Amino acid sequence: MVMPADRLTTLEIRAAEQEKTIEELSEQVAEQWKTIDRLRKTIDQLADRFVDLEERAGPRHEAGKPPHW
Repeated sequence: MVMPADRLTTLEIRAAEQEKTIEELSEQVAEQWKTIDRLRKTIDQLADRFVDLEERAGPRHEAGKPPHW
């Protein structure tokens, strides 16, 4: 038969393990947010460069119908 003290010890162990798991997951989420922020900045920089290159390329030529149409 399981004694109340054993049940309490089991619950305390489980709570400690869950707390550790939660801390590990929290750290992983924080690292992922750092990565996401870094990637967003990179995408923004690349988008700005792309816009600059488009502006430097000159006017766009719209594709029209070929003369034989």
